[in-house]
Amino acid sequence: MRVTATLLKLTDVTKRYAAAGGADGVSVLNAVTLEVARGETLAIVGPSGSGKSTLLQVIGTLDRPTSGAVLLDGKDISQLDDLQLAEMRNRQIGFVFQAHYLLPQCTVLENVLVPTLARSKAEVRSRKPEINESPVPSAAPETNETRATRLLKRVGLGERLHHRPGQLSGGERQRVAVVRALINQPQLLLADEPTGALDHASATALGQLLVELNREEGVTLIVVTHALDLAQRMGRVLRIEDGKLIPDGE
Repeated sequence: MRVTATLLKLTDVTKRYAAAGGADGVSVLNAVTLEVARGETLAIVGPSGSGKSTLLQVIGTLDRPTSGAVLLDGKDISQLDDLQLAEMRNRQIGFVFQAHYLLPQCTVLENVLVPTLARSKAEVRSRKPEINESPVPSAAPETNETRATRLLKRVGLGERLHHRPGQLSGGERQRVAVVRALINQPQLLLADEPTGALDHASATALGQLLVELNREEGVTLIVVTHALDLAQRMGRVLRIEDGKLIPDGE
């Protein structure tokens, strides 16, 4: 029997926002418990204001829960300081949002490489000189630019490397955002309404691309979406209501 390791685990996660003037705060997430296996695809659906995006922000370490535990790859994020969380986001988590957030003055290739700049600086700071390093050459690893170029060709943008975002269609810009999210080889890819601003044909193509890249890159995929057809492409669908997760259809 095949055992699949857990990548993400939430236990009794609650998120409350304080209200002004001493009034009772607003509870957005209520004792959410969730396990996501490595390589899994999961859709989270629900009405507007139900807490979908808040849950994704907590999972992605962009926000901290009021109570409860979030473990990513066995690490309790509540025990990490802001710098450690920033490094975790850069190394282990990729984000795709409804808005692409590409830098208009940069080319497609430059936009994809932006997350590697922070990682390169962190690696320089953390690397310790080794004594008696072996002079035997090893196989050259894939460089950031080589990986970026390969992935952009994979998503059909090989002829757009030196174009700027203003020269691309909406679907093309969102594909650039997906490649940017994958450039640092994250374990977890989080997509918040990734097809929300696209026409039907572009949305369908992007949904298929996300599923294919999940298999090819071995990345765990969690999608928050209102789009039923995108949700149904995922291996599991959960609905959030009143701040609680339930299997879709119950």
